[in-house]
Amino acid sequence: MNLNIYKNKLEDEKKLLVEELGTLGKVDKTGDWEATPDTDIVAQDVSDEADMSERAEDYEERSMKLNSLESRLSDINKALENIGAESYGFCENCKKEIEEDRLEANPAALTCKECMEKVF
Repeated sequence: MNLNIYKNKLEDEKKLLVEELGTLGKVDKTGDWEATPDTDIVAQDVSDEADMSERAEDYEERSMKLNSLESRLSDINKALENIGAESYGFCENCKKEIEEDRLEANPAALTCKECMEKVF
């Protein structure tokens, strides 16, 4: 297994994720991402409850997207740590080698196909 290929894929995806996260929020003091309101919506005057509702809905949507992206970033960071620790490509659950086609499809995979299917 050529770890450099996976490392490069993970680093490229990490860069894209950080950029996308930056459009949705900011990192707080604890190092977690926190959604921020859309600047276009914030610039508008709040004249009624419908506007307030729109702002709340936008913030909630941004928070959900941010949480999903942050989870993916966490998986990527863990995979990169595993490359550094020479434990990349081994299932976190059963310790067997993760299938090459699974890593091709998802370089941040932390489990083998068998263990992944047990979760779903």
